[in-house]
Amino acid sequence: MALPKRKPSKSKSRKRRTHYKISKPILSICPNCNEPKPPHRVCPHCGFYKGRTFKKEAEE
Repeated sequence: MALPKRKPSKSKSRKRRTHYKISKPILSICPNCNEPKPPHRVCPHCGFYKGRTFKKEAEE
């Protein structure tokens, strides 16, 4: 079984890991309330998705 001759240096490992960063979440605009929301999901602000409202209003 093959083994590495030397331990990879810190700089070599860090150069390889530079692309392991987190990306910003992609957001779209709700057509009903114009608030940002995740695409293909019910709007967390107004509950609107594909022409329907899914969030129930709080009854008092």
